[in-house]
Amino acid sequence: MALFYGISIVYDFFYYFVYAKYVLNLAPGLPGAFGYWYYLVMLLLIPLAFYLKKNNRTSSIKFVFIISFVILSIINDGVTYWGNTLDYASGNVVEVFLILFSPIFVNTRFFFVVFGGMLFKYLFIGFMLQTSEVLFPIVLVLVLSGIAYTVLLRFQGYVKAMKTSYDKQLEGIVKGVIATIELKDPYTKGHSERVAQYARTLAKSTGMYSSEELESFFYACLLHDIGKVNIPDHILMKPGKLTKEEYDVIKKHPEVGAEAIMKVDGLGESIEIIKSHHERWDGKGYPEQLSGEGIPFLARVVSIADAFDAMTSSRSYRSAMPVGEAYNRIIDGAGTQFDPQLVVLFKEIFSTWVECHDKYQRSADTPLPSPTYRFVKEEVTI
Repeated sequence: MALFYGISIVYDFFYYFVYAKYVLNLAPGLPGAFGYWYYLVMLLLIPLAFYLKKNNRTSSIKFVFIISFVILSIINDGVTYWGNTLDYASGNVVEVFLILFSPIFVNTRFFFVVFGGMLFKYLFIGFMLQTSEVLFPIVLVLVLSGIAYTVLLRFQGYVKAMKTSYDKQLEGIVKGVIATIELKDPYTKGHSERVAQYARTLAKSTGMYSSEELESFFYACLLHDIGKVNIPDHILMKPGKLTKEEYDVIKKHPEVGAEAIMKVDGLGESIEIIKSHHERWDGKGYPEQLSGEGIPFLARVVSIADAFDAMTSSRSYRSAMPVGEAYNRIIDGAGTQFDPQLVVLFKEIFSTWVECHDKYQRSADTPLPSPTYRFVKEEVTI
């Protein structure tokens, strides 16, 4: 935003005020009344940008600005040149900088929005005014876009290499931590990975997240039970019913886990997931008794995945529950324990969770019959 407004204001002030007055001997001022309306509309986009940022849609800001710029430029040129004998002369250094700086976002879609927007502007104006004067700016857009696209590809190569290296390091750290947890509690072996698989599938079904965001979410899910390393073995492995005092110790693991990774670079976004995955929709969860939409959205996703895997896995105090029964309990928990809208999505993708469950069962060499799943309304029979 600072780059865009800085270039626009400096260029227009120099060209329409300084250059016009002292070089062209013309009255200084923006061309026509619409020139001032153009700036008013563009400045009004600043509150919109803050609104988008507040709603975690920061990446949309650049698209809003470039599309608004192109539309206003077309209107400005139409108002200025339509119905008069003036030779068409448009384009300015702002457009040049927009094209050349588009690779800094390392976003292919944004690059093509900039390139396509500029090309569309001159093609539309040329058709509207029936003039060939747009050929030069069109050629310039093509040349500059070619340069910018080459730079974009190079940037993407560097970013991909760094991301691959970073992901491998992060994956090694996370798997090391998970192995430590599983050594402490062998009954939870594979639990973290299964929960991460379930949760990523459910989050993906919302259509709200990019592949990169889903990958980061996957790592966060792997660490959701990291706080259990602080639970004494005699409580964690107890085969019988827990006392109130022992259960209070168990309930501290989300806060302990969140505190453990608070200052770890690259894992800061996992804090809410780790801390809030045991909250309930009705406010009866822990550790903060959050309720409804006050619970972080991805923590609500993990809550369903964690509950499903806990029910369908063996523990020191009980055997695994059939997936059909676990399915029904998740459905019954809509609006009390779980987000009802996420439960609707859970029903739609449940078959993929069954496949994941069966795959892990086979990999653990657990003898299983070949079940057939029959979906009748909201129930599953095996």
